[in-house]
Amino acid sequence: MIRKHSATLHGHRTSFSLEEPFWQELKTIAAGRGIALATLLTEIDDARPPESNLSSALRVHVLEALKTRIRQGATE
Repeated sequence: MIRKHSATLHGHRTSFSLEEPFWQELKTIAAGRGIALATLLTEIDDARPPESNLSSALRVHVLEALKTRIRQGATE
């Protein structure tokens, strides 16, 4: 189920819609890096192409993080 979330990025409130598994994985990624979820969201927002939307950028970030984990697991 898609759920709407809100965050403050660079002092501005924004909202985005994400499925619960993506939201949970973003929390896991932030915790694994020892950073606040808001910090991770800001990093992803700053790195996304201007023509993309935040929801898509967040999903792609989760996908890339999981792919990296799989690759690292395959080489160990």
